[in-house]
Amino acid sequence: RMLVLTRKVGEELCIGDDIRIVVLSQQGNKIRFGVTAPQEVSVHRREIYDKILEDKKNKEKDNE
Repeated sequence: RMLVLTRKVGEELCIGDDIRIVVLSQQGNKIRFGVTAPQEVSVHRREIYDKILEDKKNKEKDNE
């Protein structure tokens, strides 16, 4: 399921009570976001998150 929204620069999205995503700027097809979240919540770009999961999976394999 996906919620699709349109936002302008300066507008925000809220996820729960603790996470805010702000549209900072748009230049052509590039959009800059700012994310505010509690310190215990990890925030990563998707490609970084996938790499973290892959490294974790490989580490678990090595420990078997």
